[in-house]
Amino acid sequence: MTRYLVAALYKFVRLEDHADLQAPLLDVCKSNDVMGTILLAREGINGTIAGPKAGVHAVLAWIRNDPRIANLEHKESRAEGENPFHRMKVRLKKEIVTIGIAEVDPNDEVGIYVEPQDWNALISDPDVVLIDTRNDYEVSIGTFQGAVDPKTVTFREFPKWVRTQERLHNKPKIAMFCTGGIRCEKASSFMLKEGFDEVYHLKGGILKYLETVPLEESLWEGECFVFDNRVSVGHGLKPGPYDLCHACRHPISEDNKNSPLYVEGISCPNCHDTMSAEQRHRFAERQKQIALAKARGLDHIAADQEAQREAKRLARAEQIAKSNADAGEAVPSNG
Repeated sequence: MTRYLVAALYKFVRLEDHADLQAPLLDVCKSNDVMGTILLAREGINGTIAGPKAGVHAVLAWIRNDPRIANLEHKESRAEGENPFHRMKVRLKKEIVTIGIAEVDPNDEVGIYVEPQDWNALISDPDVVLIDTRNDYEVSIGTFQGAVDPKTVTFREFPKWVRTQERLHNKPKIAMFCTGGIRCEKASSFMLKEGFDEVYHLKGGILKYLETVPLEESLWEGECFVFDNRVSVGHGLKPGPYDLCHACRHPISEDNKNSPLYVEGISCPNCHDTMSAEQRHRFAERQKQIALAKARGLDHIAADQEAQREAKRLARAEQIAKSNADAGEAVPSNG
């Protein structure tokens, strides 16, 4: 069975020429059979990639060849069977993790880094408020004992949540964590600007904690959501038991799949009552295309890619038809 190396990486660093890095970075990834997504912005680099061990290490070496990024840190895990990513993308962004406040910049100031081996002692301190900075669907399958869940849908909502929580000022210390550490850098920078004095965050995030802290000492409960086809990982970064609802992109368990509200590719207990008839039709068509592609012998990743292309084509056709109808124009037949 093929085994792939997965590398999660990020670094906040001034990259005024980040646009010039896009094409050569994409080329080196493709030439080494590496897939995933890397974001480039003026404030730094962020991404997760997967491929053959030698290929991933070649990409990391190319990135570190830039003196500004020479001390880039990354976290490694494994995926078996097939690459957990469908393709390789290098995207230019305004932020490598979006909080939406220009003056929040980890290149200027961040909170105090806490090594995984010291994390348990910190979050067991009664003077600490522990905050999970991830989004609701991530928190739903696992978090640290005693953590406050902001119930955000996107990270952009985090500043507003903080500003409405007077209780955060009841204790002198704030400790925060996220998947790989990047969101906490932004969150800690924001908290300092909001006047919080003692702000701590888990270095390397949950992934580093699960990799290095023994299970018998762990204060982590559940699984950690990851943004690839593994969906979740547990201690030792072993792939977990969750799948993904292809309608709402939320993690789903076997119990969810056994629910009468679950229809493969169309809905799950999280989203069954939020889908419009148009969305259900589109998702049903997408699922049909997956089945047809599999019948032609494509693996499920290739089948899913083909189905997504077909779904996008149908969505564009529907949008054009609606625009033409609203404009009182005749809609051409696909005959």
